[in-house]
Amino acid sequence: METSYIYVGIFLILLGVAVKYFKLYFLIAGYNTMSKAEKEKVNIEKVTTLLRNVLVFIGLTMILLGFVSLFMEDSRIASYVFFPIVIGSVIYLIVKSNSQAYKK
Repeated sequence: METSYIYVGIFLILLGVAVKYFKLYFLIAGYNTMSKAEKEKVNIEKVTTLLRNVLVFIGLTMILLGFVSLFMEDSRIASYVFFPIVIGSVIYLIVKSNSQAYKK
């Protein structure tokens, strides 16, 4: 179980980098279904930077949780910390990306 946190963390970091630098915008929920006029209103570079930062944060946190749970007798701590971090990060991402700072 502990090593799965590490693998998923690495995957999330790579996914964040891929969305930002390889322009995989179709992975952003809702962006793919927007009309051309709606897409022009979004500052996609800022949104992808935000998404990359959040995915890297979640990925690094998961890697850290994986290593912490390897050295602790009770590895349930990782499970207790995992969900609040992910849910909080996703809420932050949604609220921040829908703010006026990410519109043109």
